[in-house]
Amino acid sequence: MAVVFSDDEVAAALDGSTAVAAMREALLAAYDGRLVAPPRATAPLRDGRLVMTAGQLADEWYGFRSYDTFGHPDGEQVVVLHDARTGRIRAVAVGEEIGSRRTGALGGAAVDALARPDAGTLGVLGAGRQAWTQVWATAAVRPLREVTVHSRTPAGREAFAARVRAELGVPAWPVADPRAAVRDRDVVVLATTSRTPVLSAADLAPGTHLNAVGFKQVGRSEFGPDLLDRADVLATDSPAQALAYDPPMLAAEPRHAGRLRHLGAVLAGATPGRTGPEQVTVFCSVGLAGTEVALLDRLARATLPRA
Repeated sequence: MAVVFSDDEVAAALDGSTAVAAMREALLAAYDGRLVAPPRATAPLRDGRLVMTAGQLADEWYGFRSYDTFGHPDGEQVVVLHDARTGRIRAVAVGEEIGSRRTGALGGAAVDALARPDAGTLGVLGAGRQAWTQVWATAAVRPLREVTVHSRTPAGREAFAARVRAELGVPAWPVADPRAAVRDRDVVVLATTSRTPVLSAADLAPGTHLNAVGFKQVGRSEFGPDLLDRADVLATDSPAQALAYDPPMLAAEPRHAGRLRHLGAVLAGATPGRTGPEQVTVFCSVGLAGTEVALLDRLARATLPRA
């Protein structure tokens, strides 16, 4: 019988190191062709869309994630894991936690591959679930000394900083000015819901690594286009998904597409990542398909014996 994970169970069972390791393996598998990960599919409905991502890892597993854009405050997502040998459903995750932890862990893999080895300070713009999992995963790959966070409301950024201190044991401070929150930071996380730029290239110090998690398309982006011009290294978790966006993704436009690197190729050593301490590196997170299922597989293997 399939095991069903709730959000609370996912959060309790997953640690950052395990999640980052699972995403690193998935990125490598996508790069060498073992993970089949097509761009997401959408079905237009009356007041929104139903969105699905799917993936298959060789003869191990296949599955999907389904979510909608209706904006219901209590709306839920579902991730389903099938055993590739039998077709039986091994596990189901209901809620948002596994998707958020997946995205955070992909960001952690990017930090590990592209940030300076001595990176210890982190600036965050955004204080929601996606921002939290980015910090959670980054703390698993770098010994953070300090986190600074800015969000639209004082209460939101104060609560976020308190959570970082309490759950990760890292000194963290709310900052009223967004530029001050990212100034001279070794790693910057951009995880807002803004459709207009909240950060520009001038806000980043030499040597910074940036994870861009929110909107990053032509006409709706949380960063200015000059940021991509500034980047010495520009990477994504899924070039196929980057090219499939409508409106187009900024990093996939002709002026940048030739520079956009597959993070899996960087991890495999087939493409260079950071080559100097002063370089600015940028990771554009798009959500490699199948990675939620890969993370659910990791949970299921820790919970149920294989038949």
